Amino acid sequence: MIQRFMLGTCLLISVYSFGQFSREIPMTPDQWEFSKNTKYEFKKVDGRQSLELDGRATLTDFSFKNGTIQVDIYANDLRSFAGVFFRQQNGNSDEVYMRMHKSDKVDALQYTPIFHGESNWQLYKEHQAKVVFNKMGWNTLKVEVIKYTAYVYVNEELVVVVPKLKSENGKGNMGLWAGFGNVFSRMKVNSEVSKRTKVLYPNKVMKEVITSWEISEPQRYESDNVLDSSLFSNEHYTKVVTEPSGLLPISKYVMKPSQGGFEQNQQDYIIAKLMLDSTKEQSKKLYFDFSDKIILYLNGQEVFKGDNSFRSKGNTYQGHVFMERNSVILPLRKGENNIHAVVLEKANGWGLMGKFEDLRNISVK
Repeated sequence: MIQRFMLGTCLLISVYSFGQFSREIPMTPDQWEFSKNTKYEFKKVDGRQSLELDGRATLTDFSFKNGTIQVDIYANDLRSFAGVFFRQQNGNSDEVYMRMHKSDKVDALQYTPIFHGESNWQLYKEHQAKVVFNKMGWNTLKVEVIKYTAYVYVNEELVVVVPKLKSENGKGNMGLWAGFGNVFSRMKVNSEVSKRTKVLYPNKVMKEVITSWEISEPQRYESDNVLDSSLFSNEHYTKVVTEPSGLLPISKYVMKPSQGGFEQNQQDYIIAKLMLDSTKEQSKKLYFDFSDKIILYLNGQEVFKGDNSFRSKGNTYQGHVFMERNSVILPLRKGENNIHAVVLEKANGWGLMGKFEDLRNISVK
């Protein structure tokens, strides 16, 4: 079946046959919808029809499922972020972008899921890469997607593989985005992927990893005065599951009250609850990490307080999460023990992860 799209005076032909398609995306106004406060201009750059963008541009009337997304992005040594998003629906999507000013740094390219409109790059350091960008002219970003696996190329070099896309959307809208401005040209979308591209699966869960929590509704954080541990039992909790790594991406399950403003966001918090049943009085070591901040309680008593915020330990500190960054010895009583983790977040990834050194003589509920 052949479908022809008439776009003004331009005839664009896309071929759909048993799921096969190929489409070149003109950088013209009739192809795009722009988010609120987005700045954009269609113009010629190096003789190419291009889109200069600061914000988000969504391709109209197109739903992406599997295949290849490719676009050229102009070299820029100023601070800038530029890339693609895809499978967007209900505020969730997957996003890959270049950080031009970080050329030759370990986080020059990043993948992140967007949950409820919020970026989560702090939670996924394993999906960042050191890339050297062209200093002049164009850099080609290519993302090959098959089911829930993505392969990311820059200038035809494979730089990142994401075994399982975190949004878990099977399809959705797609488009371009840039922070602090950049220029895009020669965008192509098709159903083909290279022969090396195959579906991958994440590792199995280790038995010591905490695989589920109960979390409260999100609330605005004003001060420690609002965190009276005696009131924790009055909260309404919902059971949620972690990723196989043990990571709980909190924004996947709740919408942050203050969002979309990056460093201008207010701090919000949820309470994550875990119940342990101990066969005897004993001590157990808990490894954990969090983003951005945490206050940890055992049976109503504060046992840990920490800050892992972006730039909290210097201008270059990223605030990534690692399972064994922190540890605490929990003095358990015989019978029921309650852990409450107050997790505070401003921006860049609201997360919690934990595992026990061993599970002898305890059960996690």
